[in-house]
Amino acid sequence: MVYLLERLFLGSMVRLYIRKIEGVHNLLDRPLVVAANHSSYLDDLIVPYVIIVKMKKRFSVFVNSRYYKNYFFRKFLSHYGGVPVDVEKDVRDEEKRRRTNERAIGEAIEALSNGRVFLIFPEGGRSPDGRVREAKTGVARVALSARVPVVPVGIKGSYAILPKGAVFPRFKRADVIIGEPLSFDRYYGMEGDHAVLREVTTMIMREICRLVSQECQNGISAR
Repeated sequence: MVYLLERLFLGSMVRLYIRKIEGVHNLLDRPLVVAANHSSYLDDLIVPYVIIVKMKKRFSVFVNSRYYKNYFFRKFLSHYGGVPVDVEKDVRDEEKRRRTNERAIGEAIEALSNGRVFLIFPEGGRSPDGRVREAKTGVARVALSARVPVVPVGIKGSYAILPKGAVFPRFKRADVIIGEPLSFDRYYGMEGDHAVLREVTTMIMREICRLVSQECQNGISAR
């Protein structure tokens, strides 16, 4: 059984903080990108819970490379499909970031070709105020290159449980809303076009905004 111990652990702990999960039927039994908003460390457990317990699938995920500096973290993250990416605030060397992140895109595509689910938080980090922020285009590039659908996931309420800067979670509960799969077949082969990547990313984020009932920061109404 996939991640047996993790299923038991996540099932007993994470469920305490989840009020409801809607749209489980939208999780296709095939390789796909799961794209979710990110406003809390708790999201790093909530979405894997959905993938492992509801889909019963193995997954990979982009992880900030700074966590790989610790030997034990590096072993843990590698075991669970972590793919290191460099972010500008931690890695100032632009050429190094480019090489690392190009390699990460390749690993994401390979993971999907091997039947895995790939989890991406397109905003690239946690929101400081709980609102959905503008996203990076990596989510579009991975989906178009691997030619897989994107399942948008909206998490409502996790910011109130464990906001950025908090040490201990508050006992509140979050809702997880899983949207319908988004297919971008008409854009396949165009992953080298930045305008296309931005357009696809905007469509993904607009749907996530709609799921969490927020106005997108890029000015596109989600209502």
